[in-house]
Formats: sequence, C-alpha cells, structure tokens
Amino acid sequence: MAAAQERRQLDDLLFCLAAEDDEDESFEEDIESILAFYIMNEPQSHLSFTIDLDKIDENACINLFRFAKNDIHQLLLHFSIPAFYKCPNGTVASGLEAFLILLRRLTYPNRLSDLCFLFGRPEPELSMIVHQILNDIYERYHYLLEELDQNWIQVDVFARAIHDSGSPIKNCWGFIDGTLRPCCRPIRNQRILFSGHKRVHGLKFQSVVCPNGLISNLYGPIAGKHHDAFMLHESKLLPKLEDLFRPPQIFTLYGDPAYPLRPHLLAPYRGAAVTRDQQSFNKSMSKLRVSVEWTFGKLVQYFAFLDFKKNLKVLLQPIGMYYVVGAILINCHTCLYGSTTSRFFNLAPPDLQNYLGH
Repeated sequence: MAAAQERRQLDDLLFCLAAEDDEDESFEEDIESILAFYIMNEPQSHLSFTIDLDKIDENACINLFRFAKNDIHQLLLHFSIPAFYKCPNGTVASGLEAFLILLRRLTYPNRLSDLCFLFGRPEPELSMIVHQILNDIYERYHYLLEELDQNWIQVDVFARAIHDSGSPIKNCWGFIDGTLRPCCRPIRNQRILFSGHKRVHGLKFQSVVCPNGLISNLYGPIAGKHHDAFMLHESKLLPKLEDLFRPPQIFTLYGDPAYPLRPHLLAPYRGAAVTRDQQSFNKSMSKLRVSVEWTFGKLVQYFAFLDFKKNLKVLLQPIGMYYVVGAILINCHTCLYGSTTSRFFNLAPPDLQNYLGH
C-alpha cells in the first residue's frame, strides 16, 4: 500500500509539473530532477524485469539483441546461465534479464541511461548486472578462444576447404591477423596506447580465423603501440602450434607481411625481386586471407558498442573483457546463422552445442 501510494504521489507531481506554464524558468530543471528521482526511487516492484521476450516481434528481437527468440533460449541453456545473478550490493536479476541487458549493451553504442526505460532499472543496477554476467561468461568460457585442441577444430578439413577455394598450398588451415580497436585517449600514460601507424589510441588483439568463420584463437588486449610480430611472440602461439602439429604432418597459418616465416606460419613473398610465380602465389593467398577481415568486420557490425571509441574508456571499463565476450558471442552467432567466411569456403560451422562443449 505504501509503495502504491508513493507511486501515485509521484504521478500526481509529474502531472502538476507538466501543467505548469512553460514560461516558468524553473520548469525544465524541475521536470528533469523529478524524472531522475522518479527513476531512481521508484518502488522495487515497478523496477522489475519489464520485457516479455515471448511477446516481442521476431524481427524486433533480432534488431535489439542480434538473436532470434528461440536461439536466445538455446544460448541460455548451452551457456548454463544461472536462474539469477546477485550483485555485490544485493541487486538481483534473472539470468534471462541479465543476458538480454548484456546483448543490448553490446549491440549498439548506447549509454546505460538509454537502457533504463527498456529494462526498468536505474543506471547503477544496469552497470552492475552487465559486469556480473560479463565476468561469469568470461571466466567460464574464455578457454574457447585459447585452446587449439577442441573437437570442432579439424585442421585437415579446414586445410582441404582452403585448398579447394584456390590456395596453392595444401596444409594451410587458417588465417592470422591483428586488429586495433580504438578507444578514448586515457588521462594517464596515453603514449602506451597510441599507435603511430594508425594515429589513434587503442588496444590490439590477435585472432586466428578458421574457414568455417569461427575465431579459434584470440590473444589480447595489449597496448596499441606494439607491432603484430611482438603480439605473436607474447601470445606464445607458435610453441602451441609446434606441440600440436609435429613432423611429418605440419599444418600452417597464413598471415600478412608483418609476420615472420616459420614452419607453422607463412607470409607473402617480400622484396623487390619477386618472381611471377611468387606474385601469383601472393595474389591467390591474399584473396583468401581477406576472410579474417570479414570476421573482424562482423564482430563490430553486430556488436557496434565495441567500435564506438568515445564510450570505450580503459580506466573505467573492462574493454578487453567486452571484446573477448563479444568474440565468443559472435562465434555463437556464426554457429547459428553462418557467416560470409563460412559461405565463401563452403564449410559449415559446428552447431552451438558442439562449439560450447556441451
């Protein structure tokens, strides 16, 4: 009764303010302060989860969250999302609500204040819920982007698909590249994140992309000032490949000219004295290597928050964790709907259950 009475009083106050003369100088200040109070102090029963996923139009669901309704329920199941998340301050959110908040946060470069009316929660609660589920998914599933001995990684199948698509070599199973994700200029130690090549502040990530469209390995973040070759050394990817693929059966990755030549890593022929055959090799592999850029593009296209540098602040947000979880979710998206890369190489990705290891 007390909560209902408080809500009626707030409604009456808003109505009275709306009826005030617009020439009153304090009108705008009053309405803003009351609206802020209304959102932050509304009774908890009215701040509960307001979205009924089953009542949302299918196209609207895909636009809001990037996944269809049935697939969201499948993701909850295969991610083993708990029934409830409890934040350190006692805020409780259902697993479905938390997952939808995370998806919506990543889908568009919105502010938390933009999500208040969609989910019926104030900004502090939304922030805590996002970080709670973000930490949970990262802690339990970041291994999907680190371990190369997973069941779905079938290098012989990948090498055959790449060769059939025009590769002059038969043992290339994937493509490697680094990407710089721009962010705000930090207020301290900004030179560490500044890339002289791109002329922007940012964090770098190294990805290995398979012909089925999935990111099989992701390393980062590291400071934007570093070179791709430095990132390769720090990731210790080559020792992992040497342990997995021993002679006489050696499978290799292909990268751009920034990478060194190793038994498990190839790059284009370089120098002024490149022969015609070597030029033909470079051209053929370049047409295939562009698939790694398609995957980078899909990640920031579907989760545009990761590409909005004005809202990526390294000292205030776990930007690296956002990107890693975004990569896991975009792999799930590829498992469900395919990608440009998987269609180009005519190689279907694994199903969601196989990818997530359930």
